[in-house]
Amino acid sequence: MLTDLYVFGTSPMHRARPARKVLGLVVYCTVVFLVESPLFLALAGTLVAIGYITAGLQPRHVYQALRPALWLLSIIFVAQVFLMDVLFALFVVGRFAALIFAASLVTYTTTTSEFVDGIRVALNRTPSWVPKDKIALAISLCLRFIPLIRSVLEEVRQAQRARGLDRRPLALLVPLVIRTLKTADEVAEAIHARSFD
Repeated sequence: MLTDLYVFGTSPMHRARPARKVLGLVVYCTVVFLVESPLFLALAGTLVAIGYITAGLQPRHVYQALRPALWLLSIIFVAQVFLMDVLFALFVVGRFAALIFAASLVTYTTTTSEFVDGIRVALNRTPSWVPKDKIALAISLCLRFIPLIRSVLEEVRQAQRARGLDRRPLALLVPLVIRTLKTADEVAEAIHARSFD
């Protein structure tokens, strides 16, 4: 079953239009990257924290947002410590974390259908030869497959851990690829059966 990362709520963030959320996210990320100030980064992080609180999100949502990127942030931190110093490494990692949390906040408060509807509205001004419905469907499938692959990876990891194979990359990668391709075939067959192609 295809699922998304939406967390139900009635906060102002949930009710905001998807286009405004995406535009706000673009502005936020751009400003955070342009301003080289630890104080400003702290303020930006506080703003996102307020967004999480007002949206009614729990600490587990904060952890879930950052967990997939922990290993990458660790590598970046070690590299920056080696190239510069600890304070600069903390600043760089904090900047990336702020961007991840901001993007996750938008994802947690926006359903996939709202994303797709927003995309279709944005495509309304494009020429008639542009396949609006197909573009919206493609983006929708991408958004839905990301959490699907994450959940499948977690299931495979738990199954292989029970067999003592969780430290072998191929033991995780092969079942993940096979299950993902099988799901993709099922989705393609469903789309074909509806004559959408």
